[in-house]
Amino acid sequence: MSVVSAITGLPYVGKTTLFNLLTGAHAATGSFSGAEAETNVGVAKVPDARVDQLAALYRPKKTTHAEVMYRDLGLAHAEKPGQGISPQKLGDLRTADALVHVVRAFGDPSVPHVDGSVDPVRDLAAVELELLFADHGVVERRLERLEPELRSAKGIERETKEREKAVLQKAIAALDAERPLRDLDLDPEEEKAIRGFRFLTRMPVLVAVNLDESDITAPEKVLGPVRTAAGAHRASAVVPVCAKIEAEIAELPPDEAAAFRKEIGLAEPALDRLIRATYELLGLCSFFTTGEDEVRAWTVSCGAPAQQAAGAIHTDLERGFIRAEVIQWDQLLKAGSEANAKRQGIMRIEGKQYPIKDGEIMHVLFNV
Repeated sequence: MSVVSAITGLPYVGKTTLFNLLTGAHAATGSFSGAEAETNVGVAKVPDARVDQLAALYRPKKTTHAEVMYRDLGLAHAEKPGQGISPQKLGDLRTADALVHVVRAFGDPSVPHVDGSVDPVRDLAAVELELLFADHGVVERRLERLEPELRSAKGIERETKEREKAVLQKAIAALDAERPLRDLDLDPEEEKAIRGFRFLTRMPVLVAVNLDESDITAPEKVLGPVRTAAGAHRASAVVPVCAKIEAEIAELPPDEAAAFRKEIGLAEPALDRLIRATYELLGLCSFFTTGEDEVRAWTVSCGAPAQQAAGAIHTDLERGFIRAEVIQWDQLLKAGSEANAKRQGIMRIEGKQYPIKDGEIMHVLFNV
């Protein structure tokens, strides 16, 4: 599966700097103006040392990491709630699997904050409110259209529309109370009834706190209040970054970059932290296919049945799935080869419903 994350936030909080850092792009940052700016689109390769170690074993012609697509979007500085997202940006946001809210925690006199002061909790609330208004409008318009449809509907069609109306009424009550829809308890039928709307406040949210350089080594004073605010809602996580410093580090040779990170107390690059947090929020994991032609990482929902996971590789593999050979990546490395793994009995045969786990290698036997 392909993963799409939308980067959003108020103007001048470091969204495009972070986008460039994640994707290796060189999008202009100086004139970014929120909803009026173009959407930047780029792809980040998912860092995974396991892929590299498997490639060292197989020495394949091609090594392919999983990828995350990032869309760099922005909000205008709205005078009133509900005025900060253009229709085009709303459409772009709704294509995402997760949202990355960048909030500003750095001071810079040359880049004044649009509200005159730095307050990441206030900025997080402002962004959330814009998304709430956007979803509220969608629900209101759909409820208005549902009334005449219900009057003429009969049988199963009427039951379906009544179920939709009930869950939309539950949704609008939450939005009126300024609660994001990801906080709602919905059963599978209710979830199905509103899935097509792609509600923004139903999406998992990763809050990227763009720190001041002085807070890198001791960020909790800044992060604590943001964690409290984000933690009030489900499917939310907070990740600290210092986009300015990380962008400077990204320009260094790998050895120098690693030494600089160690010197300032950064254990790993921002890309690693953000992607790992995104995978955790979405409940995703990676499995691998290996061989002399290619070693490749694939992204699926954790615990996906083996037959469904095979469909990530190719639809024919899912359609004609018979069985799969499965082994954990580190077990294979320890065995030294697939032949040794089979002799040792650690490469297993699994069926269609076997739940794939993170880090497993899968070879699919199929017939179409």
